[in-house]
Amino acid sequence: MSTITIPWIALPLFVGFSIYLIPKLDRYLALGVAMVSVEYGTQLFFTKSPLSLQLLDNFGVTLLVDQLSAFFILTNGLVTAAVILYCWQSGKTAFFYTQTIILHGSVNAVFICADLISLYVALEVISIAAFLLIAYPRTDRSIWVALRYLLISNTAMLFYLIGAILVYQANHSFAFEGLRGATPEALALIFLALLVKGGIFVSGLWLPLTHSESESPVSALLSGAVVKTGVFPLLRFALIVEELDPIVRIFGVGTALLGVGYAVFEKDTKRMLAFHTISQLGFILAAPEVGGFYALTHGLVKGALFLIAGILPSRNLKELQHQPMNTQIWIALAIASFSISGFPLLSGFGAKVLTMKNLVPWEVIGMNIAALGTAISFAKFIFLPHGDSSQGQVKVGFWLAMILLLGGLIAVNSVYYQAYNFANIIKPLATIALGWLAYFLIFKRSVIKLPRVLEEFDHLIGMMSLILILLFWMVFP
Repeated sequence: MSTITIPWIALPLFVGFSIYLIPKLDRYLALGVAMVSVEYGTQLFFTKSPLSLQLLDNFGVTLLVDQLSAFFILTNGLVTAAVILYCWQSGKTAFFYTQTIILHGSVNAVFICADLISLYVALEVISIAAFLLIAYPRTDRSIWVALRYLLISNTAMLFYLIGAILVYQANHSFAFEGLRGATPEALALIFLALLVKGGIFVSGLWLPLTHSESESPVSALLSGAVVKTGVFPLLRFALIVEELDPIVRIFGVGTALLGVGYAVFEKDTKRMLAFHTISQLGFILAAPEVGGFYALTHGLVKGALFLIAGILPSRNLKELQHQPMNTQIWIALAIASFSISGFPLLSGFGAKVLTMKNLVPWEVIGMNIAALGTAISFAKFIFLPHGDSSQGQVKVGFWLAMILLLGGLIAVNSVYYQAYNFANIIKPLATIALGWLAYFLIFKRSVIKLPRVLEEFDHLIGMMSLILILLFWMVFP
């Protein structure tokens, strides 16, 4: 694997810039790069020992490729490939595919970084590529949303860079292991930046507007792969430094509850999915040992759901309740919704069971409430009317994307086949049934609309200071 890792990480950047020279092959080149990542990620599952590469010198670039990386790389490859297939007949320009592949390569780089400066560079490239994709429609609204994302991201990364310098000052190394002897200030600054980048807890409330106002393929990329670049380093830190594990778990539970608390009352399809991205990232952090499996499942589900949301006749759930959709589209929507709710036979079931088994006792109640909220939220999709409608013909690229993502949910279900016993099956089914009952009795008729004041730009920037104080208080002991 060591002989192909460097060419693999460089390939997206080379191809991305080459697309401008041969724009007629833009879709084919982009899809080829994504499938190479799928192949590379799959091979990692059969690699017995982790691969560690040290470039330059002791203070240079350090790469670590292991099974945790494999889950995230495979997620990135599948989601990117599905987005490219979805856009195949959409008339996207070479510029779109260039930025998509550069974004793809930078996301991959995060998943193999093992030092703070390499991680910083990869995250900054991601910010620029994501900014250009969000602003791709060139409307006033999209440009403002993209600038808002970029300003928040750059502010967070300024904190990160200061924290990385403090780690080096304490250990004369930028390696992740240096966090073990870092000062509380350094840990707080780095954690704050990653919480913002990953859309975690109140630091992630920039995410609903950004993901809901972007084009559906971009939303699928952001939710399925990009936000995990903030989550992945937190999992690494928790696994490397035992003292950081409880902090990561605390933010995991808080994030799961915060996201689902907003989602159950949301009436806009894309905003509901965005809030659920926040919630599901909490599930990944709540059990760092198995977070990779949950990340893969979530990436496949959320990629599919955002792509489906892009072809629904309306974003308003109240309107969709009186406007039957095409049955085939509803089936795809239902499969994804069943998976994220934890229904057996789909990978969401195994991921939830495995996560719940790796919780510490104080997490159990909170995560079960979050799971119940997930079932309530996705009942909104499962019980939408469907049948013959006047909806136009869906393009072939959409169905190819669905085959890749939903087929992945069925295939990945075999990763944790041990989940299939009577006790494990009954609990998720009971949770789903209780969630559906609560939906019909309470939430379907609910007119509560939660305020969006915390999502305003100035509040998002100000909240960073409060979270920084909280983090310093948590890591100081």
